[in-house]
Amino acid sequence: MPYPLSYNCRVTSTALHRRYLAACATAPSYPEVGATRAAALPPGYSWLRRRIHLGRGPAVLNRAGAYVLGWGTQLGTGFAVYPPPAQISAGTTVLLRTALPRLPLPRLVIPCRVVWTVEELDRIGFAYGTLPGHPECGEESFVVTMDAAGDVWFEVTAFSRVAAWYARLGRPVAAVLQHLATERYLRVVARAAATG
Repeated sequence: MPYPLSYNCRVTSTALHRRYLAACATAPSYPEVGATRAAALPPGYSWLRRRIHLGRGPAVLNRAGAYVLGWGTQLGTGFAVYPPPAQISAGTTVLLRTALPRLPLPRLVIPCRVVWTVEELDRIGFAYGTLPGHPECGEESFVVTMDAAGDVWFEVTAFSRVAAWYARLGRPVAAVLQHLATERYLRVVARAAATG
């Protein structure tokens, strides 16, 4: 989901701001908004669920949770967040931007909206969903949890499907890129949880 197959050439800050304002005026491009909060993901989509053990105890939970809620997962894996990142809150619209690794292509521009957040004693995280203009539709969540034994986990959950005809042509490549992005998400959050 985080790597659409289209991109803008030389996005200026003015053009980027216009795209941002346009994204703010839209609704999510899929009907199951908030579905990553549930255990069962909606039918008709490709699903992804990966998690990694971060350590034990409330200090690890809080350190990793603060990192996730500060856009650390995205920033730590090479995304830029527009407008500049602040604390995540439900309803926030952002444009995620990145370049494909080692390829001299312009940055991809990905419109998303934060659809839910959670800050509880044993669970911290959020989810964002796609907006029109994204070649896929669906949702992705980033959640740190602590179980009854005190073990802390970070989990990425996503459901997505192709929304644009041109994305179908590159679906196998997009699936590989999504897998690679997810593995990077897990690594950067584990690194953030371990430092401190």
